Amino acid sequence: MSDLHPPLRVLIVDDQHLVRSGFAMILSVEDDLEVVGEAENGRVALAQARALRPDVVLMDVQMPVVDGIEATRALVAEDLAKVLILTTFDRDDYVYQAVRGGAAGFLLKDTPADHLLAVVRKVQSGETFIQPEI
Repeated sequence: MSDLHPPLRVLIVDDQHLVRSGFAMILSVEDDLEVVGEAENGRVALAQARALRPDVVLMDVQMPVVDGIEATRALVAEDLAKVLILTTFDRDDYVYQAVRGGAAGFLLKDTPADHLLAVVRKVQSGETFIQPEI
């Protein structure tokens, strides 16, 4: 990436280490994306977002300490990053709470890698995306 177009900075938030690692591997092979950090819950995500200033946060919903919906509200309220919710649960109440909390996107974790990459880029550019199946 040139200085004119620095990579899109991404923070990955999920309580499962293996899931975080998988997303990091998918994102890190892209020249225009940089994984700047990982967090295991919403509290750690807020601290890391304040310190690292990511462009986009990939956020799980169900996590201990501070869940993804509450963390999304806080991230958006502080204008720290755009939030893309990634979850295994296609529950209407999660979608509603996430969007109401300011999430810019909502995807299921079984989405293909190329689609995830496209949505991360869309969210960063200001678009909103909710997976049609939801």
